[in-house]
Amino acid sequence: MMSDRIERIKERLQTIIKPVHLELLDESYKHAGHAGARQGGGHFDLLIISTVFVGQNAMQRHRMIYTALGDFIPADIHALSIKAYTPEEYPLN
Repeated sequence: MMSDRIERIKERLQTIIKPVHLELLDESYKHAGHAGARQGGGHFDLLIISTVFVGQNAMQRHRMIYTALGDFIPADIHALSIKAYTPEEYPLN
């Protein structure tokens, strides 16, 4: 079930990255027919804001996220677009 997949991914990120804000959009419908989509992996767009990113460059932040989600790839996640910020970089008003 697609919403179950999103909830499991969000739960993992909440547990490991402890974001103050998290948005995960399933954009798999945009990739219908793509090889990864045929194999069942979804295409997702992630916006995540967390204090754990303080002092980390973009590559380090992405590595943290991919490490947290490693066992979801490639069965559940085929492609992941990541926007990762600290609360100071992306203030929520």
